[in-house]
Amino acid sequence: MMKNPWMSLWLSAANTWAGAARGFWTAEMHRQQKVILNDMTKPKRQPAAKNLPRKASAGARRKSKG
Repeated sequence: MMKNPWMSLWLSAANTWAGAARGFWTAEMHRQQKVILNDMTKPKRQPAAKNLPRKASAGARRKSKG
């Protein structure tokens, strides 16, 4: 039985395309897993304290009156 060069060429190209697609989807899966992991591990946001009085920082100096 003779080998078909066109079949070999087609299968080689299909294997190349499959490898590229596998690489693309693997990279996309890793990106999504990284986003999910970052969302799960970042600290929870605390409610904003808008109406609380502001305190001067420890290193700040008060202006003298006069």
